[in-house]
Amino acid sequence: MAKFPQNEFQITWRPFQLNPDASKTPVNKMQMYNEKFGAARIAAMLPRMQQTFANIGIEYSMGGDTGNTLTSHRLIQWAGSIGLDKQDKLMEALFRSYFAEEKYLGDPQVLLSAVTEAGLDAEEGKRIIDDEALWNAEVREDIAKYAKGVSGVPYFIFNSKLALSGGQPPEVFEDAIEEISSRAR
Repeated sequence: MAKFPQNEFQITWRPFQLNPDASKTPVNKMQMYNEKFGAARIAAMLPRMQQTFANIGIEYSMGGDTGNTLTSHRLIQWAGSIGLDKQDKLMEALFRSYFAEEKYLGDPQVLLSAVTEAGLDAEEGKRIIDDEALWNAEVREDIAKYAKGVSGVPYFIFNSKLALSGGQPPEVFEDAIEEISSRAR
């Protein structure tokens, strides 16, 4: 984005669950990935993922547990209602917790810590974590509206006109931004 100072960027995080039926109890992340994708595919992916994260100064790990992420999506939706900057800070805290610190995003303490780190109201965050009805309808509505045709993450939509799926090198994003910018002229 720094390469395009003439452009104004607004990032909105939308909910999408790769596995909406995932367990609400922790499941070993590496075991789940091996079962889902196969050990050979994971072994081939891991070095590439570690290098991608290392390029931005993060030590990537597939350790720890995984499970249902609906509560984190409800918190993300709430944070977005307060401000996209707060939502982005919450996403960064959640991503770091999960991908670098091997923390389980179904753990209420991990979620509350991310809420606090993002500068959001801890009391309201705890209320949302504890009450599964809060922000659930909004998440379901966004999933229905934005997740059609999405089968993997990350998934990027530019100006509701151009979509990119999967991890992409920076040049692909630059090309997409240039294309969208040229259409706007």
